[in-house]
Amino acid sequence: MRAKKSCLSALLVVALLMALFPSVSSAAASPKETKMQSYVNAMQPGWNLGNTFDSFNTNAPNNGDETSWGNPIVTKEFIKEIKKQGFKSIRIPITWSGRMGGAPDYTINPDWMDRVQQVVDWSLQEGLYVMINIHHDSWMWISKAPENHDAVLDQYNAIWTQVADRFKNHSDKLMFESINEPLFDNVDVATQHAFLDEFNTSFFHIVRASGGKNDVRPLVLPTLFTNNSQEHVDSLASTIADLNDPNLIATIHFYGFWPFSVNIAAFPKLEELTINDIDTMANNVYNTFVSKGIPVVIGEFGLLGWDATPFKTPFSEGVPEHGEMLKFLEYFTYKSIENKLTLMLWDNGGRFDRRTLQWNDPELYDLIMASLKSRSATAESDLIFVRKDAPAQDSVMPLNLNGNVLTSIKLGDYELMEGTDYALNGEDLTLKASFLANLTDSAELGEVAVLKAQFNKGTDWTFYVMYNDTPVLQNAEGTTANFAIPTAFNGDRLATMEAAYAEGGNAGPHNWTSFKEFARTFKPSYAANEITLTQSFFNEVNDGTVILKFHFWSGAIIEYTITKNGTNITGTAS
Repeated sequence: MRAKKSCLSALLVVALLMALFPSVSSAAASPKETKMQSYVNAMQPGWNLGNTFDSFNTNAPNNGDETSWGNPIVTKEFIKEIKKQGFKSIRIPITWSGRMGGAPDYTINPDWMDRVQQVVDWSLQEGLYVMINIHHDSWMWISKAPENHDAVLDQYNAIWTQVADRFKNHSDKLMFESINEPLFDNVDVATQHAFLDEFNTSFFHIVRASGGKNDVRPLVLPTLFTNNSQEHVDSLASTIADLNDPNLIATIHFYGFWPFSVNIAAFPKLEELTINDIDTMANNVYNTFVSKGIPVVIGEFGLLGWDATPFKTPFSEGVPEHGEMLKFLEYFTYKSIENKLTLMLWDNGGRFDRRTLQWNDPELYDLIMASLKSRSATAESDLIFVRKDAPAQDSVMPLNLNGNVLTSIKLGDYELMEGTDYALNGEDLTLKASFLANLTDSAELGEVAVLKAQFNKGTDWTFYVMYNDTPVLQNAEGTTANFAIPTAFNGDRLATMEAAYAEGGNAGPHNWTSFKEFARTFKPSYAANEITLTQSFFNEVNDGTVILKFHFWSGAIIEYTITKNGTNITGTAS
């Protein structure tokens, strides 16, 4: 993965939306743990050194260095910090294209190889398990194998011949991954499976014949697209069976149900289809691999929407919404660990700041680490709305205790009193009207309190108490390159937006749905008091009148009309 991942096609998304994912349990009986399963267990959890050695800059000599995509140079001290953060393994994606000579030898630039080895050695010295691979080469030139088979395979083999030789005497804590997210252009899926089988098999035989410790070195083999669909895992299982080697590991990547992951098509919340998608992934790889003694590493996990907004974006403007994202990660981590899947967080510099050595989202990190030991409690939402000028009333928030016990709720140093400030009935948390009235008395609209719910196990859950009124949008004029709607959010938060032509039909990108993609087509700024419609949105809007519907987390829905005439945009509040 790079900073931006490509989406599924509209046709595939429609199929996903219509699909009924079976929510079935993994095999009840656990297989006897193999040596490789123990190895993969010891890798938990893992972290990706993303957008570093996989980065490139085609305008720079040798495609640029490890800083080409904005990250600082890797230091030994930084690797120590990754270990200190609790990670047991590190995946080091590497793009070799542009860092090697031409046919027939395809000699890798020795400085590049030395630098890769230096970081590998630092990682091993810290006791980390290490995975290195062929990364963006997968789509840059390996994907062209159907039209240029021999030359592509020769170059691929040349890389692994050199890498295998360089690292053949390294500890078996170093593993090789054959190729990242493999795909092959302009051929059907069955033919792609055949190509991947050939490349995986060639990789296997090159490494095994290269001497040193490579005869037993753990090797990681991906499914097509590193996807968990049953046809793809079945194909890889067939390859692994044919190779008949006990030191093989299967790998997939997981970025969640796409509509939820990017907040499109009315999926702002964690709902059944998103949960079932996690279940399906876990069941497919457990039943096909783990239950048969073949361990699985989810070599990259995260959410695609993370890259739609800047790394330092306030939680309230992130994708997906912060609480919904945490609920997703809690369930995904639980389901993965239940099925003995080792997880490696994809981090392109947006999760752990490599300059400040701080987590941009500490709650995300805390939840992942806590989930290695037990489930964490969550809630229906992290937003509690108290409506201005409405009669004082209790607010009921369903919890997902996940087997935990609520021990306290705190507002700063003040611990709320059960019975007076709140009550818990089963899993329904009620914040008392009198407590909420005290919070909002003489308060301005917006966030008035941050409550921390604490439990006997797992992480805290944060509630943001919002004193809100109906959002108000104003008339605006601008261009397709610069159009923003002045907005008084009045303590509310934007969940999603619909766009449809006045004469009928959906407007904007992905016109199979009226609900547009958060951040890439529209984005709120609560500090600037505006909602921006992006150039990407207008690129696929015809001239004429479009009716927008802004859906807010409080439940409010506000209509707004825009008229497009060439590059000129006029906005009219309802």
